[in-house]
Amino acid sequence: MAIDYQERIPNNVNLSDDRRLQRALEAWQPNYLKWWQEMGPTEFQSHEVYLRTAISVDAKGWANFGHVKMPDYRWGIFLAEPEAGRVVNFGDHKGEPAWQEVPGEYRGVLRRLIVTQGDTEPASVEQQRQLGLTAPSLYDLRNLFQVNVEEGRHLWAMVYLLQGYFGRDGREEAEAMLERHSGDPDKPRILGAFNEKTPDWLSFYMFTYFTDRDGKYQLASLAESGFDPLSRSCRFMLTEEAHHMFVGETGVGRVILRACEIMKEYGDDVRQHGGIDLPTIQKYLNFHFSVSLDLFGSEISTNAANFYSMGLKGRFEETKIDDDHKLANSPYSILELQGDKLVTREENALTAINERLRDDYVTDCDRGVRRWNQILKRNGVDFEFKLPHRTFNRKIGAFNLENSGGQRFTPEGGMISEAEWDQRHGEWLPTEEDRAYVISLMQPVTEPGQYAAWIAPPARGINNQPVDFEYVRLN
Repeated sequence: MAIDYQERIPNNVNLSDDRRLQRALEAWQPNYLKWWQEMGPTEFQSHEVYLRTAISVDAKGWANFGHVKMPDYRWGIFLAEPEAGRVVNFGDHKGEPAWQEVPGEYRGVLRRLIVTQGDTEPASVEQQRQLGLTAPSLYDLRNLFQVNVEEGRHLWAMVYLLQGYFGRDGREEAEAMLERHSGDPDKPRILGAFNEKTPDWLSFYMFTYFTDRDGKYQLASLAESGFDPLSRSCRFMLTEEAHHMFVGETGVGRVILRACEIMKEYGDDVRQHGGIDLPTIQKYLNFHFSVSLDLFGSEISTNAANFYSMGLKGRFEETKIDDDHKLANSPYSILELQGDKLVTREENALTAINERLRDDYVTDCDRGVRRWNQILKRNGVDFEFKLPHRTFNRKIGAFNLENSGGQRFTPEGGMISEAEWDQRHGEWLPTEEDRAYVISLMQPVTEPGQYAAWIAPPARGINNQPVDFEYVRLN
């Protein structure tokens, strides 16, 4: 399905056939552009950036590349191709035709799902708005801006659904998306992880690896939705999301590789020679993984069960799972704290939907960590990165302080007292000193083909371009 770029709002949904919706979105557009100028990337709005732009929703050949100023980027509304005869594949409505309009009895719940997902998209842009000032290369600067403009487009995807299917309520929610801001004490973003600061590039790489990977699993679950416009929106968003996780995985990998190079040349004191040492990288990993685990919600959730039974939000790759897709009597193993022991028990699979999705996420995260460890192995470095235990540093669910009766956990899942946590948490999470050191390295490198001393160059450029390509035109 080609995208019509002749329209004021590029789209592949025949927007011009719905004049009411077109007028509503065109009225929202100036507010979005104002938000982008005020809360988007700082000081780079007038520079040309080598960005990819969607030209089709076909999985092959869907984008082209070229230099464009970010405010001129053609944000729009792109849905994946419809599936003929698509049905609801799970829950109480399994086997019924997928909904092309909002089912009235689920209107409020469905709107809440869309708003929660949509709120994360501009939040990421806001969290990252200062990073361009300290980019380690033009290659990385370009990748940051690619992530930013696509998060902006994902906001457009959710706003289209709100404005197109929820009337006045949807219009009000679309306006509120631009009124909340990451970290704002009065109007913060809905989910906690999206109010955290992203003050340095190691944090950015960890965010795009771990938190954008949460986005992958949330979008994949919504892509199973029986509400077909939401499913089609999320299916195309997943196409764009893959690059964001690539930026994270390869970014962390390049920081690791540079640490290995310094160690081979100078010995173990990586900081003395301007690199980021491996234990500090592990601390950042621990923090971002644990924060991202919280985004899946509580292990036992009646809300998640209701979303599933209603047919609004499925499991990851729902149709590939071999069960009845209703889960009324299906078991699922969860971990919980009983007294002074962690035990595994059987829970109804329907109320453990969040935990199953978290399990899929953890397995996926571990694949990248193993690839990072291969970098160490190839360079003869005796160190191993590990995901912390799922009980570590949790703020949501069974293992937060309130629900666990004040119990603290180590990265290995061992139980410790609050006093020991206070004494030792700096061994496992970035300290103020760690963060100050990493931030001290964040000096911009703006010459094509040049890279900061704390990160290795990429193995290859974007879209077959050389690594010394002028990805951002600063002159």
